[in-house]
Amino acid sequence: MHDQLFWFFSIAMLLSGVLVVLGRNPVTSAMFLVLSLFFMAGLFVLLEAYFLAIIQILVYAGAVIVLFLFVIMLLDLKTENVRQFKRFGAAGALVVAGALAWKLTSVAASILPAAGAKPVVGTTEAMGKLLFTQYLLPFEVTSVLLLVAMVGVVVLSRKETK
Repeated sequence: MHDQLFWFFSIAMLLSGVLVVLGRNPVTSAMFLVLSLFFMAGLFVLLEAYFLAIIQILVYAGAVIVLFLFVIMLLDLKTENVRQFKRFGAAGALVVAGALAWKLTSVAASILPAAGAKPVVGTTEAMGKLLFTQYLLPFEVTSVLLLVAMVGVVVLSRKETK
């Protein structure tokens, strides 16, 4: 049963992610992003990471997407600007997917648990220790990528003065 739910949530999340990029209306794309975040929360539930699932829904699908919608409506994006945003997003998605595929192929054997290994408990303390010790570099790289994306959005949405 878990395998079927995993494939359902994974494929549905990927399809809604594609619809985010292919959508013509920015508000519709934001709604597909909400749907994608809900499917991701479903994957967290399957991993028994209930805290992450709730945070995914409350913080990201709730607060962050509302912020995105305010920015979309404030910018009053025209069709040509939306195309630029989508090209930028598609290029970024390809780069991230390529880096992820490269990394997963190089460390595939190391992520399998050893025989008799104690399973990782999904508490916030355990996640915090892992995040700020073993995964500190990816965490910092993600924060830099988010900063670059915010600067890119500001540059792309800037109105030209004559």
